[in-house]
Amino acid sequence: MKRLRNLCARLLPAAFVSACLILSAAGMDRPAAAAAAEPEIVVFAAASTTNAINDIVALYAAKGLGSVKTSFASSSTLAKQIEQGAPADVFLSANTEWADYLEKKNLAAKGTRSNLLRNRIALVAPKDSPIGSIEIKQGFSLLPALGKDGRLAVGDPAHVPVGMYGKEALTKLGAWDAIKDRIAPAKDVRAGLALVEQGEAPLGLVYESDAVASGKVKVVGIFPAGSHTDVVYPVLAVAGQKVGPAGKFIAFLKTPEALAVFKKYGFAGI
Repeated sequence: MKRLRNLCARLLPAAFVSACLILSAAGMDRPAAAAAAEPEIVVFAAASTTNAINDIVALYAAKGLGSVKTSFASSSTLAKQIEQGAPADVFLSANTEWADYLEKKNLAAKGTRSNLLRNRIALVAPKDSPIGSIEIKQGFSLLPALGKDGRLAVGDPAHVPVGMYGKEALTKLGAWDAIKDRIAPAKDVRAGLALVEQGEAPLGLVYESDAVASGKVKVVGIFPAGSHTDVVYPVLAVAGQKVGPAGKFIAFLKTPEALAVFKKYGFAGI
């Protein structure tokens, strides 16, 4: 009996320590467990936000707040995909029109829409281009810089927001008619940017944030305020089963940490 009591005395502390270690490990994994408990959400975001959103999603995951998948394209393409049933939970648009479109289709969760960011339209050229600064003003022309055969790379003005803004500005400044047959329409702003980066187009219209993210182009002009509708990025939760988790991610996009990431890439807050 005495031997049995001594054995128990030796085993109890070891068992206690083991139990503590197990509990400690469970506590250390609590953020990961909490993240795992959150349903994964899907964010559909304008192509121009690619770099910033990817960084923010990584930050969100590192904080144990949840898992996020992303899809980037022109706002028009994404809105149409949502209309056709694509499993998106958050929509970040590069203009208000495509957010309006989803609201009219009753695909936006009520009370979740807000304006998140601002941007500017920039005229860019390849980094090693001899083209210097171009003063963008009433009556200016892009033809001298485009040369005989050059084209202006831009998101398709028929539906891509950057192209819609660009056409509006060029029309207002009296420069559209001269170059409307000299554009290289792209599926989204990043595709247009790539044409300039690769030297396939001497000039392109992109967002200022795209020029910041690229490093392969230079800004040769900024379209003045008033030449086009303000470039505003609205964000909303898509109507469905994950409005709560989507709202949580949208709230994170408005935190100082997330806004600092947007600022790093050339966006301005509202």
